[in-house]
Amino acid sequence: MRCGERSSTRSERRMIGEVIAVGDELTSGERLDTNSQWLAVRLTDLGLRVMRHVTIADDLSSNIAAFRAAAERSDVTVVTGGLGPTADDLTREAMAEAFGRPLQRDSEVLDGIRALFRRRGREMPERNAVQADFPEGAIVVPNPHGSAPGFALSVPRHERLDALLICLPGVPAEMREMWFGTAADLIANRLGPQRRRIVHRTLHCFGAGESDVERRLPDLIRRGREPSVGITASQATITLRITATGADEASCREAIEPVERTIRESLGHLVFGVDGQRLEQVVIASLQERDETIAVFDATTAGRILESLGDADPQGTTFVGGTVVTIAPVPDLRLADAAARYPTRSSAERCRESFGASWGLALQRVVDDDSYEAVPTDDAGVRSEREPIEYLEITLTDGRHPHTRRFRFAAHPDILLPRAAKQGLDLIRLTLAES
Repeated sequence: MRCGERSSTRSERRMIGEVIAVGDELTSGERLDTNSQWLAVRLTDLGLRVMRHVTIADDLSSNIAAFRAAAERSDVTVVTGGLGPTADDLTREAMAEAFGRPLQRDSEVLDGIRALFRRRGREMPERNAVQADFPEGAIVVPNPHGSAPGFALSVPRHERLDALLICLPGVPAEMREMWFGTAADLIANRLGPQRRRIVHRTLHCFGAGESDVERRLPDLIRRGREPSVGITASQATITLRITATGADEASCREAIEPVERTIRESLGHLVFGVDGQRLEQVVIASLQERDETIAVFDATTAGRILESLGDADPQGTTFVGGTVVTIAPVPDLRLADAAARYPTRSSAERCRESFGASWGLALQRVVDDDSYEAVPTDDAGVRSEREPIEYLEITLTDGRHPHTRRFRFAAHPDILLPRAAKQGLDLIRLTLAES
């Protein structure tokens, strides 16, 4: 077995979770389903492996089919939506028909709904009485601040543990309160001794692409290994998520530690933070440790780098200011003196002096007229023309030693400027680490 890897047995099988969201407004795209993402995180924290997110319209036959399929393939399913009083709220009826559990009215719950309306100075419409109907054998999940109680239903399965289906309203505030008040405990009790603890550790990287990062790792992202390592990319930041499953948190942390060590040894300075840390937060923390400040001249990112540093230092004690300008790329003067050849050096120094900062950073685009690349000019790629290569030049200076780097200024439009801002931040991080 490889570093940090454990064998697993059938008895250690993680129980399977599923999330179902009900509503025409979701399937039509009119409204974004945020409940499923929120619930998936909580189910995972309880030790379940969430295998499916299902979204279905307000259609009775589709609801029935979805609930039956979920009960067959998943140990725990959480359903949101469809518990209102209107004709298109079908979750109660669909659950009853799916599992042969006739709806029964709970008089105590009905009295509670009437009392809720009275407290709000209204008389309960008779249609709301259906919200006190539950499939036979269901456990009521109280809704402290709404008229739509939820319910939990246990569904027998052949030679397997009963499936547990929990139905909650689609209103996020009510759903979350009911989760913490009742639903989470119901699931934890159902899992019992089979419950496994799940712990995550995320490492954030910058300076290489997703495939390059994966290439540098020694078989860590292989499917089926434990702990598992997943890789994602967002706005040029690569995140590695280590996930361990065990009897308790301590055993999970013990399994994660050698995997994290291997990743750090393999990637070196590419790793800049852990567990949600942003690059600008790491930069500000490093400057604060040194009791130093920084100012920025931004002629490239349209203020993104200044905004990032300002968010990380809201008091403005470390990031003391900056300037945003819009100028065309300047030519690369190869044979000129250093001041002319590296335009960001003078900009960084002027910015540092202007704001009285310990460090000055400047970002500007530079065109290399002596280097060209072929650029297709039609969809077929038959004709092409030569264009000079454009670079992002960045200089960081403390007034004595300028640190200048150049990067190709080319990427998908959605990440071009955010990546440029991070390249500036990363130059600060790496320079501070070396000095």
